[in-house]
Amino acid sequence: MQQLQSASETSKNSKSKVTMAQAFKTIIWPRRKLVFIGLLLIVFKSLAGLILPWQSKLLLDEVVPNKDFKQLYGLIAIVLGAIAVQAVSSFLLTQILSVQAQYLISELRAQVQKKVLSLPISFFDNTKSGALVSRIMSDVEGVRNLIGTGLVQLVGGTFTAIVSLIILIKLNPWMTLFVFVPLSIFGYIALRAFKYIRPIFRNRGKINSEVKGRLTETLAGVRVIKAFNAEAQENEVFEKGVEKLFENVKKSLTATSFMTSASTFLIGVATTGIMGIGGYYMIHGEMTSGDFLFFTLILGFMIAPIVQMSNIGSQLTEALAGLDRTEELMNMTAEEDNEARTILLDNIKGDIVFNDVSFAYEAGKEVLHNINFTVPAGSVTALVGSSGSGKSTIAGLSATFLTPKSGKVTIDNQDLSKVKLSSYRKFLGVVLQDEFLFEGTIRENILFPRPNASETDLQNAVKAAYVNEFTDRFDDGLDTLIGERGVKLSGGQRQRLAIARAILANPKIIILDEATSSLDTESEALIQKSLTQLIKDRTTIVIAHRLSTIKKADQILVIESGKIVERGNHDALIALGGRYYDLYTYQAKI
Repeated sequence: MQQLQSASETSKNSKSKVTMAQAFKTIIWPRRKLVFIGLLLIVFKSLAGLILPWQSKLLLDEVVPNKDFKQLYGLIAIVLGAIAVQAVSSFLLTQILSVQAQYLISELRAQVQKKVLSLPISFFDNTKSGALVSRIMSDVEGVRNLIGTGLVQLVGGTFTAIVSLIILIKLNPWMTLFVFVPLSIFGYIALRAFKYIRPIFRNRGKINSEVKGRLTETLAGVRVIKAFNAEAQENEVFEKGVEKLFENVKKSLTATSFMTSASTFLIGVATTGIMGIGGYYMIHGEMTSGDFLFFTLILGFMIAPIVQMSNIGSQLTEALAGLDRTEELMNMTAEEDNEARTILLDNIKGDIVFNDVSFAYEAGKEVLHNINFTVPAGSVTALVGSSGSGKSTIAGLSATFLTPKSGKVTIDNQDLSKVKLSSYRKFLGVVLQDEFLFEGTIRENILFPRPNASETDLQNAVKAAYVNEFTDRFDDGLDTLIGERGVKLSGGQRQRLAIARAILANPKIIILDEATSSLDTESEALIQKSLTQLIKDRTTIVIAHRLSTIKKADQILVIESGKIVERGNHDALIALGGRYYDLYTYQAKI
């Protein structure tokens, strides 16, 4: 149900587009003071840039003809001052806007990561981790073009172009009109091109995340790849993804190169026309050489930012496309935002009840059918059955990773679908078959649920889980680095470390999912001892393939095809001679 809801939300959100007005309201306006200072610097920089053409006109029309050395020295001083203003303005703009843009990127990354972690488990089941990394790290990068370089070029260029246009009209309106026509044609072409490019950039982000997602999986599964000699197969998959990305980039490059070529041609036409018209006016004495130089230099100040618009437009289009994808994530409903979840648990006894519970991952395909059972506080309930029978789904419902399609799961008579998840999960501990460990030290992994736990509590957990049995042999003890996902430890060592972590968390409810299924006999014996410490006086749900490990369970539920077909303790089920008896005697023979 949650899975379908997430897919529906994603589909709906993917159609939405972030407009420039929305970006201004949410990103630029909150930083208006810094942006205003930046705009003032842009104005100073742009005005200082106009000093050189103006002084060049004076040089040709007044200083040189009059041989006025005093005015020449003053002119040089003014030009040097203007250059200094431009240099200082550029430095301050980088410090104010570009640095602020990078800060905003880091802030957005933190917000997106926080949002992603708040989404339900079903979202992660349907999304590659590498794709999410790309969306968190890459999609927000374009924001720097809204606050930083893009904004500087857009506003500064627009201001410079407008001032230059006013000066040109005053110098010679007919020459200005001749230039304005091809520039208008270029502006129309650019607007059409940007409309075409934005979906390409948006799709690029999607392709990029897919390629990175596959690459992440490839690197994580390198042992499997090498074991099956599948390097060529993986190379082919990656090459196809990279080729798809290349085709996308090629489309955007084609559009931008067309704009660049159009601007080169149209500006070339305008420049040629200006040479002809200017030459005509100078021959007839209606324009001085200084006026013509002044006109051509100012024309450059007007044309340059307009031509830059193709680059700026691409930057802003890419930024908005990235924000589109970021907005999709930010608009998804966090699992804690469910309005029905209003109950806060301050403390729990630990009674878990499944009342007529059914569940489906996909509509019309139920994996659990009307499940009913009770797990009394402090007792141990074991789930056994064939693979795919629904055991892990029951565990997922107990851990609130899933929500029933119908019926309800209660904790101390409180409906779990109405309980604030964080208030329940603080009492929950989970030990999985393939337990996830973080890169770092053994100490850091055990302290994960309680980073500020005392050394005494840590050592108690270490001893209770028999972690010291192998850490005492390591030179660095608990400070031994275990590698990515604990690759430097054996399966039994990783499992004991995970149990120590759960013991340190001191939960009221424990869910053990195949905690001993892949271990050797010696490791299993040690882990059985540590599990005994872990489940003592705690409500425990155990999923086990090795039935010898659950003989002492208070009740055993035999699950087949999403239904409970047998229930009772070990002795009662053996005496029944049914499915459990068959499973147990078969394993005993093995």
